[in-house]
Parts: sequence; C-alpha cells; structure tokens
Amino acid sequence: MSDIVNDAWKKYLLQLQLHPLRTKAITAAFLAGFSDAVAQKISGAKRLQLRRLLLFMLYGFAYSGPFGHFLHKLMDKLFKGKKGNETVAKKVILEQITSSPWNNFFFMMYYGLVIEGRPWRTVMNKVQKDYPSVQLTAWKFWPIVGWVNYQYMPMQFRVIFHSFVAACW
Repeated sequence: MSDIVNDAWKKYLLQLQLHPLRTKAITAAFLAGFSDAVAQKISGAKRLQLRRLLLFMLYGFAYSGPFGHFLHKLMDKLFKGKKGNETVAKKVILEQITSSPWNNFFFMMYYGLVIEGRPWRTVMNKVQKDYPSVQLTAWKFWPIVGWVNYQYMPMQFRVIFHSFVAACW
C-alpha cells in the first residue's frame, strides 16, 4: 500500500513541477469538493447535493487555485531574495489587506449568486450585513496560516497548503 501512495505522490510532484497552474487548480477543486461533501454530511444531508458540490469544485478550479498560484508568484517577485521574519510579516500583512478582503467578498458573492442561486439584491444585502464579521473573523485566523505558509512552505506547496486549510476551515 505504501508503494502505491509513494508512487502517486511522486507522480503528483512531477505534475506540480511540469504543470504547476493546472495541478494547483485541480488540487484546489478536489479539496473544495471534498470540503463541501464533508460539510453537507455534517449538516445532516441525507444525499449529497451534486450540483452544489460541483459548483464548489468549479470555484476551486477556476478561481482559488489559479488566484493563489499567481498571488504567490507575485509575492515572490515583490520580495525577491528577501527572507526572514520581517519579510514574512510584510507578506502576511500585504496578503491580509489586499487578497483576504477581496477573496472573502468574492466567495460570498459566488456562494449567494451561483451556488445558492439567489437574486443580486438579496445577495448584496447579505454581504453588506455579514461581510464585516466574516472579514474580522478571517483576520483572527488566516494571518497565522499565512505566516506558516510563507515561513515554512516551499513555493510550490503554498497554494496546496492554503487550499487544505481552507477545506478544513
């Protein structure tokens, strides 16, 4: 069994090296789908809502995987060659004041409009009401994840790590 897992891991790493964007997008899709399947079961769903699960996977594949890929490439360009705690802190702060608010807003809009299929005005009202508390809650948790990500994760694993934590979140 461990040979199968080891071989699969080696093949995954090769794909990550040869096709990083595609591999991160597929991984984010898989983790988003897995996360939703678990959330549906925890919430007591008798049957999985396949449409919902596929829309979560679409979000991971088309948005969160690619966004993370390019965000981390940009961060490495902005802080090229710089290491240490001060640089990690700057990356975390920059991420938290730029991409974190945008990602939370975008997800709330996607969830309301696409996954739930609610009207624009209804979604906007919900976002206006809930967004501040969602963002404040995110700022209590995600900076720690960002710190671990920038401090300890090699570049090629940052999106995967973030997607994994998001799947558990």
